[in-house]
Amino acid sequence: MLRRSCTLTWELQVHFTRETFAAGNTVLARVLDGAGERRHRVLAVIDAGVLACTPRLPGHIARYAQRHRGRMQLVAPPFVVPGGEACKSDPRAVEAVCAQIERHGLCRQSFLLAIGGGAVLDAAGLAAALAHRGVRLIRMPTTVLAQNDAGVGVKNGINAFGRKNFLGTFAPPFAVVNDLEFLRTLDARDRRAGLAEAVKVALVRDREFFDLLWRERRRLAAGATGPLEETVVRCAELHLDHIVSRGDPFERGSSRPLDFGHWSAHALEELSAGALRHGEAVAIGIALDALYSVRSGLLGEPDGHRVLALLEDLGFALFDWALESLDVQAALARFQEHLGGERAIPLLRRPGEVLDVRAIDARRMRGCVAELARRHGAAAARAPAAARPGDGAAQRDALRAR
Repeated sequence: MLRRSCTLTWELQVHFTRETFAAGNTVLARVLDGAGERRHRVLAVIDAGVLACTPRLPGHIARYAQRHRGRMQLVAPPFVVPGGEACKSDPRAVEAVCAQIERHGLCRQSFLLAIGGGAVLDAAGLAAALAHRGVRLIRMPTTVLAQNDAGVGVKNGINAFGRKNFLGTFAPPFAVVNDLEFLRTLDARDRRAGLAEAVKVALVRDREFFDLLWRERRRLAAGATGPLEETVVRCAELHLDHIVSRGDPFERGSSRPLDFGHWSAHALEELSAGALRHGEAVAIGIALDALYSVRSGLLGEPDGHRVLALLEDLGFALFDWALESLDVQAALARFQEHLGGERAIPLLRRPGEVLDVRAIDARRMRGCVAELARRHGAAAARAPAAARPGDGAAQRDALRAR
């Protein structure tokens, strides 16, 4: 038998800037310089939703490439792909990006610049990882969720066989460029959706960050720019620290604290056929696991109340009709199959500290679902005209019709 070991070193770099393609901004040019001071071939892929909000973006990119033509060569006009789950649920999006890479002769020394929300980054990232076994990828996230979570990690993937992220790779990007100016183009629902991951990472890693979110919850709910940007930066920092300090970036083990609240969130996204945004589903998953932590005697009731109150004050609805069809045991089994290893569901001991448990009492969890339904009913009775996204009767009827 022959046995050898080797160590691979990855540099994870996340840049924060504004107006990346403005005349005086050199962030992207300096990122390209990190691969050697020469002219680099670049193919840009843009989320159709981003293009609709910023129709002048292709022109800005072209002028930037011209100004930095000694470092950057655009091989073609930006390639546009559908945004949202449509991009992740149709394999033709990945095939189309791969076809563009082949058509324009990109190689492993070339760059794919992916500009968009988390779904587009996931799909384009998968194409970059597959083509030539790895074209360099620069992610430019454009949503709160993508800038503080999806764009920062090492995962790429698409949905398949009715399963969330069934096909994918672990492939760290060459760099991430968080352009905070893109956040100004988002509507209230998209801004809010990204805050669920902020609550999650605060709960599993940083009590002080959780306290900050609590203090700023009213301003965050109102869309205040300062607290939102501070939240994005802190989330990205904690996310990177977790990847590096836990020493398991490719998730070979069983303990994955950053998946807190996600076992049910993934199932709810599937059950709602995409009507629930990822962040909205994660908010419900966090609430469910926080309640379960309280009922299991792990988390004190005052802290449990603050978790749910924070989510509600940020504007999240903590109940969706998809919960009526949630099969707890089946959802746990599918999540464990996706992650591999022993079952390890993170639960809360206190904000900033989680504990892995190997078994979930389905009856107790169903009691938590019922409690969320009661809270939802009470809130609806107090304000029947103030239904939030994801709560509508149309969504309920669509779910029951399937």
